[in-house]
Amino acid sequence: MAVPAYLRIRNELEQQIRSGALPPGTRLPTESELQREHSIGRATAQRVLTELAQAGLVERHRRRGTFVSSTARQENLLRMANPVLQGPEIPGRHAVDSVTLVPARDADVDLPGVADDAPVHQLRRLKFDVDENPIAVELSVIPFSLAPRLHDEDLAHLTVHDYFARTGIPAAKSRVHIDPVNLDGATAARLRLPEGKAVIRLRRLTWLTGGDLAEVTWTVLRPDLVEYFLEQTIP
Repeated sequence: MAVPAYLRIRNELEQQIRSGALPPGTRLPTESELQREHSIGRATAQRVLTELAQAGLVERHRRRGTFVSSTARQENLLRMANPVLQGPEIPGRHAVDSVTLVPARDADVDLPGVADDAPVHQLRRLKFDVDENPIAVELSVIPFSLAPRLHDEDLAHLTVHDYFARTGIPAAKSRVHIDPVNLDGATAARLRLPEGKAVIRLRRLTWLTGGDLAEVTWTVLRPDLVEYFLEQTIP
């Protein structure tokens, strides 16, 4: 499946920022310049710059332009709970580690309100930085009844909330828990860290308008490679 234009362009810019090819303070192309350079529409150009800003990689200033942030290895944790987010919660290269269909009782997360024998998709992905270091492991579990054709999607770049919006699944509320945990052996190996190391795990639950559980996702982050923050724009 072809990578969407906005994602390809954003990833190119992100790699240049993280590698130092675009050092802090560098001015990025404007929306108009991106449109001309890549033959894309205004909405696509705007999305590229907006998502780089949401990831903490750039700072946007009215009338001045968009500049590489001095803290380019930061990520905004509020992206995890954003119900209208269209890009990945954590920018960068993603890879599918495993995707299985299992009974809810065998899932690697608790699924409150889901019957033990109900089939669920279990998608595990790895997130990498520009140096190909694994910075996060993500596990998403979604009831099969909500997403029977999930495997037809580009699973490496899938954003669950965006998928719900595109397919008419009426998600209403999302909550993120911050859990201190010790790494199990399998997750430690994926992150190239010692087993038992203390890390932060973000655990997100999303519910439908009727109150049924729509998905559970947890993400384990490498705090030695990326700094994380919380930032929200006030209207």
